[in-house]
Amino acid sequence: MFTFRMKDDPGANFGELLKRVGLSPFDSVRDASSLAIPHATTCVAVRCQGGVVMGGDRRATSGNLISHREMEKVVKADSLSGVAIAGAAGQAMEMVKLFQLQIEHYEKVEGMKLSLDGKANQLSMLVRSNLPAAMQGLMVVPIFAGYDDSSATGRLWDYDATGGRYEERDFVATGSGSLHAGAVLRVQWRRDLTPADAVKLVSRALWEAADADSATGGPDINRGIYPTVATITKEGFRRVSDEELAQHYEEIRIEARSR
Repeated sequence: MFTFRMKDDPGANFGELLKRVGLSPFDSVRDASSLAIPHATTCVAVRCQGGVVMGGDRRATSGNLISHREMEKVVKADSLSGVAIAGAAGQAMEMVKLFQLQIEHYEKVEGMKLSLDGKANQLSMLVRSNLPAAMQGLMVVPIFAGYDDSSATGRLWDYDATGGRYEERDFVATGSGSLHAGAVLRVQWRRDLTPADAVKLVSRALWEAADADSATGGPDINRGIYPTVATITKEGFRRVSDEELAQHYEEIRIEARSR
């Protein structure tokens, strides 16, 4: 049980609360430049009619080795938003857990829901708190997206290592395969995309990224591993099933082979 004087009360800021009690995971980090740290790679997000679609491959790499084949890089933040992570895997997962707790903490302390802009700001503060670790090689660069019920539309943001947040109007890609995935999105994105069409576009972008970038994992049919893709609309966060993705990737495979 911790108590604070009025002037020291961290209020609804969960990250500041952890810092005040000495439990912040971002305060001090040893030099990680010589360690084989698993890194998450390519993630994308696109706006569509009535919401957004997020996607990420499942591969984590340590140098030239595949360290994990089933990493979840697209994570539900709350019922109307999600986070996609790229960078140092362990640090990224820790940040997402703190972000989820921050949203719950704010709502319990303030007695009201945090706006989508407010959630984007809170994630920005967590990314900025990770700057000392980023300078030691543990960089985390997330994507945040969600459905804004105040404007009845999908919105998305990307970040830099200093915590700078940038709202994107159409789409965003991050990670080692972002150049190739972003090229697909730039050519094929349309303002009138339905969520179903956006799922197909995200799947295609991740396919092309995996085809050109060794750190990005494509669909692994033998193991039944497919990228994580999720839609976020007024109905909430919904992960696309592997069965649906398998059908999309079979169509992409046939089309790619015909070329």
